[in-house]
Amino acid sequence: MAASRSWAEIGTGFAVLAVAAGFLGYAVLHSGRAGVSDGLSLSASFDRIDGLNQGADVRIAGVKVGSVTSLRIDPQSFDAVVTMRVDPSLRLPRDTSAEITSEGLLGGRFISLVPGGAEQVLRDGGRITETQGSVSLESLLGRFIFSVTQMNSSSQNQSAPPGESPAPARP
Repeated sequence: MAASRSWAEIGTGFAVLAVAAGFLGYAVLHSGRAGVSDGLSLSASFDRIDGLNQGADVRIAGVKVGSVTSLRIDPQSFDAVVTMRVDPSLRLPRDTSAEITSEGLLGGRFISLVPGGAEQVLRDGGRITETQGSVSLESLLGRFIFSVTQMNSSSQNQSAPPGESPAPARP
């Protein structure tokens, strides 16, 4: 009886794992993160790509038109070079710009393309030259806190009578 029970438990465990693997496979295939296998290959250099990963979306006006295929460092300029594949039916003007944007305060990063107005179009293997790297939230918060602290200390110093030090703030 104990041996048949343990085999039943093992069989049930394998069935649960098989169902979980099936759900995982389905989620990966249908998540919208699958790369564009064919399409226009473009590259762009950025000073910062904080949080951008391979497989991230490439969007125009919020609509996914491709994905990031590789990230590397240019050994000459030390910029981050991002390669992406976009929908081949798009005729992107040569002066298209690329910006690394966040989906929200805690969301992932993606590349937002803004088509320009040039008559010449980007070809396969083309390079986007107008770029804006990611903005570090930590850096912005640090600057904000520093500026508020500086404003607060300078206003306290200005309110003290000449020759006296400002009174310490009460808790």
